[in-house]
Amino acid sequence: MVDQSTKFWDKIAERYSKQPIADEAAYQKKLQVTREHFRPDMEVLEFGCGTGSTAITHAPYVKHIHAIDISSKMIEIAQGKADAENVENVTFEQSTVEEISVADQTLDVVLGLSILHLLDNKEKVIAKVHKMLKPGGIFVTSTACIGDTMMRFLKVIVPIGRFFGLMPQVMVFTTKELEDSLTDAGFQIDYQWQPGKGKAVFIVAKKAE
Repeated sequence: MVDQSTKFWDKIAERYSKQPIADEAAYQKKLQVTREHFRPDMEVLEFGCGTGSTAITHAPYVKHIHAIDISSKMIEIAQGKADAENVENVTFEQSTVEEISVADQTLDVVLGLSILHLLDNKEKVIAKVHKMLKPGGIFVTSTACIGDTMMRFLKVIVPIGRFFGLMPQVMVFTTKELEDSLTDAGFQIDYQWQPGKGKAVFIVAKKAE
C-alpha cells in the first residue's frame, strides 16, 4: 500500500535531488565524524537514504552499505548515481526500517539521517536499531528536534499541512526527548553536536560492548 508519505517523497524526489545541501560545512563535519567510526570490514545500514548521496560518499570506507528509503523514486535516482560513479558496495532498496528484516547483532553501524522526526514510532525504530547492532555498534542520527522551538505552533500547523499533502508527517519532540529515547533503548551518547539554534541535532550513540 502506498501511503501519503510515500506519495509525498515520490512526488518531490526529482526536485529534492537537485537541491544544494543547505549547510555544506555542517554536512562535511557530520561525514567526517561518522567516518571516524568506520573500518573497511564494516556492514552498514542507512534507512531513509533519500537519493543516496551520503551512502555513496561513505562507500569507500566500509565493506558494504544497505541503503533503504520509502520512496521508489528516490531509490531510482540513488541507483543511477551509484551506477554513474561505479559504486558497487552499496545496495539500494525500497523499504522502511520497520519492514526490513535484519538478524540481531549483525550490523556495525546504522545511519538514520534526517529521518527520526518523520517517523510516528521512533522509540520502536530505535529499539530495533539497537537489536540489529553488534555489541559496540554505532547508531548515527541527525534529527530536527523542532519541539525545542515553536512547539505549540507546529503541533497545529503540521497536521494541517500533512492533511493537504503539502508536507510529510513531522513529529514534534525536543532534543532531551530524543536523548531519552536513545538512552532508554540502551544506547550511550558518545558525541552530540548542533551547528546552531534550530539546526538538526547530530548524535553518535553506542551500544554497550
